[in-house]
Amino acid sequence: MISGLPLPDLRTIVSEIAEEMRDRKDRGEVATYIPELARVGLENFGIAVVDGDGTIAEAGDSDKPFSIQSISKVFTLTLALGKAGDLLWTRVGREPSGNPFNSIVQLELEKGVPRNPFINAGALAVTDALLSCHPPRAALGEILSFIRAAAGDESIFIDENVAESEKRTGFRNVALANFMKSFGKLENPADLVLGTYFHHCSIAMSCRQIAMAGRYLAHSGRNPETGFNVVSARRARRINALMLTCGHYDGSGEFAYRVGLPGKSGVGGGIFAVAPGRASIAVWSPGLDAAGNSRLGRMALEKLAQRMKWSIFG
Repeated sequence: MISGLPLPDLRTIVSEIAEEMRDRKDRGEVATYIPELARVGLENFGIAVVDGDGTIAEAGDSDKPFSIQSISKVFTLTLALGKAGDLLWTRVGREPSGNPFNSIVQLELEKGVPRNPFINAGALAVTDALLSCHPPRAALGEILSFIRAAAGDESIFIDENVAESEKRTGFRNVALANFMKSFGKLENPADLVLGTYFHHCSIAMSCRQIAMAGRYLAHSGRNPETGFNVVSARRARRINALMLTCGHYDGSGEFAYRVGLPGKSGVGGGIFAVAPGRASIAVWSPGLDAAGNSRLGRMALEKLAQRMKWSIFG
């Protein structure tokens, strides 16, 4: 567990950070390669922090749903580990990639085995593992049901417009899936894996919903509201370790250096992070940096970690 300040100070700090982010001009660029994401305004910024008692400190556009994109990989990894256990690691590695999230070069050198579950190829391998247990519609239903239950919110949905937009323009992901299939690393047809992947990346959630859904990773695998153990403490610790080392693509080292918390970003501009033993956090600003991570989101989390003294490195 890491130390921190009491909740009243947290509420003040969250509000102050949102005010600071509202006035910044260097907001990055939206992801234009997915047309639906290109429509989102750069002016948006939201932040939500949920402590162990379920009390929420939030500010800005914290209730506005957005496309979570690769944040969904945290939840699909949780489900896949629950089904396959450590056998999952025969299909995908656990090392940082050091390359862009959609790179095919490393995949060729390593014979179709993705470096980690948070790059696109790795998430395709995880999705394939889920499809080995269910057909696409049932697999998507399970993913959505898991996230809704973890968040305690049945209103969470898949944005079909975003999913269709990804399907129309996701040529790099199509190449990755077919490349993996050529090495015999996908058990299911590539088109089914891709369709399922595009849809779970298109889940729409607000900062508040993401922070609520991810509470189990901040509290040793347990949902603090229900007392239910979502995963074991050992597995939660390992998912957090992967988020710290691999959760921000080739910007993961910079995020660890500046923020010092496990986290997972998405090209929709969201970042989910955890302060172990203290809080579950989500920020959203759709403008991205060169590595595909939310520019203001990372800045906001850096300020939050500094002011709350929440870095896992002390």
